[in-house]
Amino acid sequence: MIPLYHDFTDETVLVFGGGPVGARKARRFAREAAVVVVSPEFAADDYGDADLVRAAPDDDGVAAWFERTEPVLAVAATDDASVNAAVEREARERGALINRADHSEERGPGGVVVPATVRDGDVSVAISTGGSSPALAKELRRRIQSEIDGAGELAELTADVREELKARGVDPARRRRAVRTVVQSSRVWKDLGTGASNPRQIVDAVVDSALGEKS
Repeated sequence: MIPLYHDFTDETVLVFGGGPVGARKARRFAREAAVVVVSPEFAADDYGDADLVRAAPDDDGVAAWFERTEPVLAVAATDDASVNAAVEREARERGALINRADHSEERGPGGVVVPATVRDGDVSVAISTGGSSPALAKELRRRIQSEIDGAGELAELTADVREELKARGVDPARRRRAVRTVVQSSRVWKDLGTGASNPRQIVDAVVDSALGEKS
């Protein structure tokens, strides 16, 4: 499988199953998408901003929910393998993506894995073991979290720097060199998010040094 990022803005995600797995998937996708969770019971405390619909569709009742919501992605997270299989069949027939929480093996075309994700602002790192070791994915997420602390702030700062250097007419090669120097600077990373100093002032000093200008 090849990892991709997908923009779910203004899209609908349909989740079958209101247990802990369904809740986790609902929270994840509710950051961007309109999420509908269909389940006879809702066992978790947090489903994000998802719409919760108390219903228990059987194999034949799954299609009606696809008709009603027209999802771009369906999540099969029930404890009934036959219902999950019906969700998968319906998704494939309609050209929707499908995530089956009870399948860790080969998923086939249109089948997707929802990876463990580490976020800091606009920076995100997705981690997957192909379903072979969720425990390892969780541990890698824990380790990576501390490594990217401050990355979201640095992404914003360097975006501003790039635009400002472009506006000043600095040629592309020098712009890239300056930004690369900033993101590799231990001085910049050390002060991100600490409140100890103004990180933009430090970034500007690093940029000036990279461009051979006085700070």
